[in-house]
Amino acid sequence: MISTDSSLGPALLTLAIGAAGAAFAALLQMPAPFLTGPALSVTLAALAGLQARLPDRFRDACFVLVGVNLGASVTPEAIDTAIRWPLSLVVLALSVLAIILLGSRLLRRLFGFDRMSALLTATPGHLSFVLSLSTDVRADLLQVTMIQTIRVLVLTLLVPFLAPLLGHGDLPVLPPQGAPPMPLWILLPLLALSALAGLALQRFRVPAALLLGGMGLSALGHATGTISGSVPAWLSVPAFVTMGTLIGTRFSGVTPSMLGKALGAASLLTVFATLVSLAVAALVSKLLGLPILSALIAFAPGGLETMIAMSLLLNADPAYVTTHHVFRLLMLTVVVPVLVARTRRVMAREAAARPPRD
Repeated sequence: MISTDSSLGPALLTLAIGAAGAAFAALLQMPAPFLTGPALSVTLAALAGLQARLPDRFRDACFVLVGVNLGASVTPEAIDTAIRWPLSLVVLALSVLAIILLGSRLLRRLFGFDRMSALLTATPGHLSFVLSLSTDVRADLLQVTMIQTIRVLVLTLLVPFLAPLLGHGDLPVLPPQGAPPMPLWILLPLLALSALAGLALQRFRVPAALLLGGMGLSALGHATGTISGSVPAWLSVPAFVTMGTLIGTRFSGVTPSMLGKALGAASLLTVFATLVSLAVAALVSKLLGLPILSALIAFAPGGLETMIAMSLLLNADPAYVTTHHVFRLLMLTVVVPVLVARTRRVMAREAAARPPRD
């Protein structure tokens, strides 16, 4: 069991393990090492007993940094392709519904899940929203949490390795070099304004508010030519490492036996969701002439912040990816409560039809 006495100790140890994982992944030339390396190393440490955690303010500052860096990649050329996105969003909506409805059926038939737990477990994303619903409707909260968390981890590790198999060729081990770094006299005010924009979005319960606030302001400035340049590597790389580390902290308090019980259902659901995402990504790439890598990251039902950051690390189109992941979460916010209400009615009818117990 790994432990530490200082209140700051767990956070520093967690970051150190994440940084070591990133360095090792880069040494092995893994794609997106600053996300995949920390996610894997901190997950393993958490399963070994580390109370993995990160300070909230430090995490939020990294979200702002990543958002600003993503916004720097939004070019006028990327915006010109937006006219083709509505069809892509329709295909995304259909794929999300397929993952929920068919995935929940698989969980019920093969693993004996009750209807409500199967529905919420199969929902591809919006974890905090799904968990709040799980509490309200008395679903199996532990199973929902474990399988959703495993899905995010596996997709973070899997997507960078799938892309070369789809014909994209070798992926960059380090973030692609674009514009030169912004001078501090531009970067610091931009970061401050981005943080304020993110806090304002939080008041309206916008998902990933700080990341989107930073990306929005940065994209506006870069698209209009008001500002130019990217976040310096000495700031952006630690921010990406922190995001990878954050995935691993979700396994804090999870024991290997708990993981083992959820692994079968999580594996089935993740493979199914990945195959659906691959199919629709290939279809959209063919129909709209978009790069398969951008389509794959946009359709992969991983964590919003992680997938958006991965679009930059793997040199995909961040505007396209962000639009699709935000749309997916907004769609789930509307669709999942409707499906929950429908499932409640079905379960009530089934309960009423059962013969009374002696």
